[in-house]
Amino acid sequence: MQRLKVLLGVDILPPLAIAVVALFGWDIFVRVTGMPPYLLPGPLLVLRTLVRDWPELFPALLVTLQITLVAFLAAVVSGVAIAVLFAQSKWIERSLFPYAVLLQTTPVVAIAPLIIVWLRNNTFAALVVCAWMVALFPIIANTTLGLNSADHNLLNLFQLYRASRWQALWYLRLPSALPYFLGGLRISGGLALIGAVVAEFVAGTGGARAGIAYQILMASYNLQIPRMFAALLMTTGLGVAIFVVLTLLSDFLLRHWHESAIKREN
Repeated sequence: MQRLKVLLGVDILPPLAIAVVALFGWDIFVRVTGMPPYLLPGPLLVLRTLVRDWPELFPALLVTLQITLVAFLAAVVSGVAIAVLFAQSKWIERSLFPYAVLLQTTPVVAIAPLIIVWLRNNTFAALVVCAWMVALFPIIANTTLGLNSADHNLLNLFQLYRASRWQALWYLRLPSALPYFLGGLRISGGLALIGAVVAEFVAGTGGARAGIAYQILMASYNLQIPRMFAALLMTTGLGVAIFVVLTLLSDFLLRHWHESAIKREN
């Protein structure tokens, strides 16, 4: 109970206080300047719109969440597999890592229309591929760095005892890479959501399978700015929730042995 109180006081109250001050400042600015709602709605209007349009916006958010989770899981599996491949040989890493960088630096907005055309019979798969492209690189880069950061003295010890390459990977290199992997995981989670939203913007698909980005587009086209802000608030909240869940997962896995998660006694 005491630890929970400390956690609430340190990790939740300060950002919550800043959020309250920002909302008050936003509301006062709108009232004082007489800003019309089609330019900048007040926070109370956005909240009322969110409550009113929740039956339409929430299912769209679930579609985006589904795309995000599938792309994120695909990025985790493929990213770890590629990083393990890179760790087997410096020659393999130096030969293939530039292509991972190329994939990261390719603007998803530019490549998304091609992917949607190529997978025109499966729009969901096309959106997942676009989000996967955005989320993949942090997993590859961080996990590769972690696998290459294993203690050389311990590697020599494993070689001394004639451990196989896979034994060294499983018992030494993968545990050493776990903090790096979890750091990449937190970055990748948010990027998967961004990739999903950007892909939905490019696809512009409506109907029952339309994501939250379609709702934002339609609201902006119709000058329903409070509705657009409500959809943006939901998207931002989803991104924060993903980051918090991955942070809690990281703290849970590292809490007993890694310096980043161990609580100092003083």
